[in-house]
Parts: sequence; structure tokens; C-alpha cells
Amino acid sequence: MPTDQTFVIVGASLAGAKAAETLRDEGFDGHVVLLGVEAERPYERPPLSKEYLRGETSDKPYVHDDGYYEGNDIELRTSTEVESIDPDASEVVLAGGERIGYDRLLLTTGSEPRRLSVPGSDLDGILYLRTVADSDAIAERIEAGGKLVTIGAGWIGAEIAASARTKGCEVTVLEMAALPLERVLGPELGAIYRDIHTDHGVELLAETALESFEGSGSVESVRTADGRTIDADFVVVGIGVAPRTKLAEDAGLDVENGVLTTERLETSAQGVYAAGDIANATHPLLGQRIRVEHWANALNQGPAAARNMLGKDAPYDKIPYFFSDQYDVGMEYAGYATDWDEVVFRGDVDAREFVAFWLRDGRVLAGMNVNVWDVTDDIQELIRSKATIDPKLLTDTDVPLDELAASVTRTDG
Repeated sequence: MPTDQTFVIVGASLAGAKAAETLRDEGFDGHVVLLGVEAERPYERPPLSKEYLRGETSDKPYVHDDGYYEGNDIELRTSTEVESIDPDASEVVLAGGERIGYDRLLLTTGSEPRRLSVPGSDLDGILYLRTVADSDAIAERIEAGGKLVTIGAGWIGAEIAASARTKGCEVTVLEMAALPLERVLGPELGAIYRDIHTDHGVELLAETALESFEGSGSVESVRTADGRTIDADFVVVGIGVAPRTKLAEDAGLDVENGVLTTERLETSAQGVYAAGDIANATHPLLGQRIRVEHWANALNQGPAAARNMLGKDAPYDKIPYFFSDQYDVGMEYAGYATDWDEVVFRGDVDAREFVAFWLRDGRVLAGMNVNVWDVTDDIQELIRSKATIDPKLLTDTDVPLDELAASVTRTDG
């Protein structure tokens, strides 16, 4: 491509940073501008609820070493807010009025925590996790000890509860569903994660709605809808995130549960792409649009968008993947299961060393390995095959999983 072209990336996130890296790795020698609203250079978010939060490392989880961007002629502008996008003029407008023209534009603006608006939600000590600064603030509270109440038992709530309990805090978790992680994993796995937390001394209040926070200046207690009062020295709210789509909406891009894109991650505006949490992308393997909020999606989708910006034919067809570590239980999940016929288990569930498979019509939609390692590639091969598989073969540990994956025959689905 001509060296006088300018590619602008809005969102100095993992997806944005990896896209900028890929542009240079692919030989693009035009102008690359990476704009981020935070003061920090791009960093990864998974450690913020795990080892970084627990103080097991003092190093911030930056994507690249200091000096990388300057050394690769990437114009990284932190503490920079983009006010609007003008697709007709091919310009982004910064707060303050500066306009930057682009030949290609990539949106990697990520997501933001959903906020509570119940009485008392503005009290000091009610915290959310999204940024390094958020993690630092929560870590300071954890180090001080005391009683934590987390609102929500999704991935963020569960991981923070585990980290705080590991550090010695007393922890209560409020969850409106019957089980932790039930919406994503279903009741079978939700029950396992319930037991993991209660075994470590966490008080789980399931099917419990929040009524209000109470305290004088700072939160002192949490009141539930059924009238219970729970003492709290601090609270962390983890009730999900929302994609940051306002820039795209105001610019007239098609938005529906994220920014709609093709399988090549191009939006409804020519030359404008989206990746990471905000991209609701057509997935060629799954045959539907999906929006994925996990680390691996940002890690891989940013580079795919960059290659498509360069005119390469790079449809994004990676199988969704995420991981979680809670106490001594590590897991990896591969696939995309929103409804299924059954869940089957391979291994020892009681010992928490197993693989779970979500099936529909005999096909593997997703698999999750818990304290069993080096099987993700095999699980993904079973998913990609779209083959009908006898569940007995999936559950039989005498049948090596890699041999089973190798034996499946791809079908057109």
C-alpha cells in the first residue's frame, strides 16, 4: 500500500495494539495512529481480576514493552478522547476539535461495566473493575482486609471473590440466578462452581436481588430485596458489560448488540472496521453473528481486522476461547453454546479434573477442560468437524481425545 496512507485505530486496547503490531509486521509503512482515552499504554485485562489483583506481580500487564510504539513508528496518543467519527470525510474528530484524516479506520473501543442505580449506589467503597486503576483500588481494599460483597457471580464477580477470599477477606456473593455462571455454563457446571466457592468459605446468596446500599458516606451494608442486611466494608459490582458503540452509532454505522460487521470485520461504512468487544461479526463457521467479550477474541480479531484493512482476504473464523482461574481450579472453554441438548463429562468431576462437552443433535458445540491441559486443540477440532459423535466416546477416558478428534470427518453441517 502507498506509504502516504494513514490508518487510524480508535481504542488503545489489546485488540487495537495487536492490530497496530500486525500492520507493521505485514509490511505496512504508512502512518499508524493509535488513540486511547486512558493514560496507560495498551494492557491486557485478565490479570486485573487474578494475579495482578492479588499482588502476585507488581508489573502492569502491558501488551508491549516501553518504547515499542516509538520504535515501530506507531503514533500512540494516550489520554486522547475521540469525540466523533465522520465517515463521509474519512476523519475522526478529537475532543478539542482536532481532526485526523484516515484511509482506513479500526474501532476497538471495547466495553464498559454496567452500572447500578439502586439507592446508595453512589457511596464510597462501591467499586467496578475495568481498568488497571480499578484493579489497584480493589487491591488496596483487599489488602486492608474486611468484608467484601460482590454483586453478580459471573466471571468478574467469581474471580474477584476467589482472589479476595484467597487473600483472607470474608466474602459474600449476591447472584440473581440460581447458580454462579449459570447463564453461560448451565446448571451442571454452575453447581460445580457453587461448590468450589462454598468449599473455600464464600457465602453465596443465590436467587437474591439487590435492594440498596446503606452507609454514611461509605458503604457499610447491603440490603437485599427479601429484607436481609449484609455487612460490607467494600463492594465490587460485576453485572456484565456493554459494548462502547456510541461513536459508531453517532456516525451512522449499523449497530445491534455491538457494531455489525462482515466476516472480514468491515462495518456498514466502507473502509471502517471493528474488532474486539464491540464487533458483532458474522462468523463463517457458526453461520451467525456473534459478539465475544473475551481476551482471545481481542488478541486474534485485531490482527485479522488489520490484515483485511490491508486488502488481504482474512475472514475471522476462530472458535471463541476463554479461560478462568479460581483458587486451585483452572479452566479453558472453547466453542459457542447458547442452547444445547445435554452436557456430558469426561474424567473425574468430584476431583475437579474433567472435560465437559455441550452437545446439540450429537454435535459438539463447546468443551471446557477443568484442571486438564493440552486438549483445547482437540476440542476445537471436534467443534469444527460438525460431526455427529457418540457421547459414549466423549466420556470414555480409554479413548484418547486426540485420536477421537483425528477420526472425525468434516461435514458441511
